Amino acid sequence: MAHELIAAVDLGSNSFRLQVGRIVANQIYPLDGLKESVRLAAGLTGDKKLDAASQQRGLHALSIFSDRLRDFDPDAVRAVATNTLRVAKNAGEFLEKAEAALGFPIEVIAGREEARLIYLGVAHTLANPQNRQLVVDIGGGSTEFIIGRNIEPIQLESLYMGCVSFTLRYFPQGKVDKRSFKTAELAARRELQAISHAYRETGWDEAIGSSGTAKAIVDLLELNGFSDQGITREGLYRLRAELLQAGDLNQLRLHGLRADRIPVLPGGLAIMWAVFKEFGLERMSFSEGALRLGVLYDQLGRFHHDDLREATVNRFMQRYDVDRRQAARVAHTALALLQQMVPATRADGHPDAQFMVWAARLHEVGISIAHSSYHKHSAYILANADMPGFSRRDQARLSRLVLAHRGKLERAQPLQGAASEWTLIFCLRAAVLLHRPRDDQPPPAVVGSFTPIGFQLGIEAEKLDASPLTAMVLDDEAQQWAGVGGELRIVRRE
Repeated sequence: MAHELIAAVDLGSNSFRLQVGRIVANQIYPLDGLKESVRLAAGLTGDKKLDAASQQRGLHALSIFSDRLRDFDPDAVRAVATNTLRVAKNAGEFLEKAEAALGFPIEVIAGREEARLIYLGVAHTLANPQNRQLVVDIGGGSTEFIIGRNIEPIQLESLYMGCVSFTLRYFPQGKVDKRSFKTAELAARRELQAISHAYRETGWDEAIGSSGTAKAIVDLLELNGFSDQGITREGLYRLRAELLQAGDLNQLRLHGLRADRIPVLPGGLAIMWAVFKEFGLERMSFSEGALRLGVLYDQLGRFHHDDLREATVNRFMQRYDVDRRQAARVAHTALALLQQMVPATRADGHPDAQFMVWAARLHEVGISIAHSSYHKHSAYILANADMPGFSRRDQARLSRLVLAHRGKLERAQPLQGAASEWTLIFCLRAAVLLHRPRDDQPPPAVVGSFTPIGFQLGIEAEKLDASPLTAMVLDDEAQQWAGVGGELRIVRRE
């Protein structure tokens, strides 16, 4: 499926942004965008919950975006949420309202996935992508660090520090002095020490800053004559001196100081100063490419069947030494059953069909840990590992399917009757049962259908009579479905 226009929505910890792009010959040309200063991270209470005011600011911003996106197809828009919605305990409650306001699904992405997408956006703006780049993206609640060449990242990391969170913690009421700035700088350097050695060993040819904090600092340095071009160590020193002399953000008078950046400037500057010191930088250039552009290019890859999620599944199968022949058998049977029962899943790229196949191919990754209760190990890996291309919601869905592919169905009860997911679970469980012998003999032909409260499985009577073990296992399976208030009817087909 292809679109002339696609859009990315970034629910950041400081700002919410919308970027619309036009696809021309496999390149994306940004058309227009919207930005709303939401400062979501500032609304995190002491017990890590978003307060009502920050939620309202976010919903208002998304309602504005919704108006611009009214005529977009569902698969032409991708919305991602970052650090604050990774840590907020009531993120689920907010996201339900946020999706209603925006009109599109919102994915909460993991820190390293955010870093990957940021690098993908930056890489498409580089004049010489053959160089090895260090990309630093200081956001509102987290800071991403990437070393990469061309469009391939070599190192990816996300650290829990950002311009909003640091300003709130170290510069309350906008007051800045040497002691508070030094404390913030040391806190940032302490975080950086976890990665600085490995990054300096890998090395880079050029340092690049992206997103709002880097853009604000570049503007301040260049417009006030603190730097001839880009971000420099000397320029940061002079900007820091101006900030300390003012002592209060309200007293700061600099060319190019935007109102929406004033409340988060000291935290962002302290982190950038620490980055320059810890990584031994003298100069950093700026790239307009960032998370939103990366999301757009990631969408473009999916349209052209260069889906990173597929590559991730293959890497996981290799890493965990999955029995590929068994995984292929189960995937083929489960998908055939699903497409038979839900004809819409025959469409190219249908998400239910994709997840059915991915779950089947990954359902045995936990065997690498232990054969006993391997499905629980598989589910844990899929829920918690870094899986490039997959959002946290994607991973949670895969994990639920895999956890429920065998054993007690009570574990799937949190689904609360979600019809499509119960159907996927049924197809996956049936395929796993039919391929218990783990050989290349074709399984009995089956016909799947729905009943008012569950499923029906028609199976060749001759094959069933010839395999009493399969018959016994299917009877046990019917009891499992009855135990969760559903049913599985086994019908002998002559």
